[in-house]
Amino acid sequence: METAEHIRGLAREGRVLADAAAQAGPDAEVPVCPGWRVRDVLRHTGSVHRWATAYVAEGGTVRVPLPAAPDLDGDALVDWFRTGHDQLVTALGAAPADLRCWSFFPAPSPLAFWARRQAHETAVHRADAESALGRDFSPVDAAFAVDGIDELLGHFHARDRSRVRSEVERVLRVRTTDTHDVWTVRITTEPARTARGKATDLDEGGEHPAPDCELSGRAEQLWLTLWNRLPLDAVTATGDTSLARLWRETSAV
Repeated sequence: METAEHIRGLAREGRVLADAAAQAGPDAEVPVCPGWRVRDVLRHTGSVHRWATAYVAEGGTVRVPLPAAPDLDGDALVDWFRTGHDQLVTALGAAPADLRCWSFFPAPSPLAFWARRQAHETAVHRADAESALGRDFSPVDAAFAVDGIDELLGHFHARDRSRVRSEVERVLRVRTTDTHDVWTVRITTEPARTARGKATDLDEGGEHPAPDCELSGRAEQLWLTLWNRLPLDAVTATGDTSLARLWRETSAV
């Protein structure tokens, strides 16, 4: 996906998040994040937005702590979230292509990194806010979901801090049934190593050995399931499903 597409996605997802939060109310429980209420979603995501905006707008090259959210609630908290979201969208849209600032995943540029990361950050937490309403999640484009799966598997869980580990090497396959993308995730005592391809390219060897467990479904279902926003039975799991449960238990970011 292009940076402009990520910025448009961020703008859309933030608006839907704010609207869902306002409708649910700050005290509503967030079923997909036990222990959280809607105010926690707004405070966390709003703080992340302001944190990202500072890098993009000011060109900071050193990691700084996430800013604390103000002691607001109700409509005032929703308005604070909307303001920070708008500031981030504006900053990304105005940033030069050669922006230089701190980032934490490999990307074509810092601008591309922040646009992508914040689009997916906001989309996942939009799902949190919608879950408080007890309604189906708003749909996302399959290409956006594929991009989100790729970021999660290829970047988040390639980091040392990922807790997805196994004493014996195990292989998790993720396969989209609508776009025919596949990811082969080797899980060992080290950070996971992921190879991406197309279903037509699989040879069950090299980068894509035969999996111990495969998760398959539409890209959107898999993206939400891998982020633990849908239950495992929202997708099809075949093979050794204990590996799917390992993912569920240890993959929280």
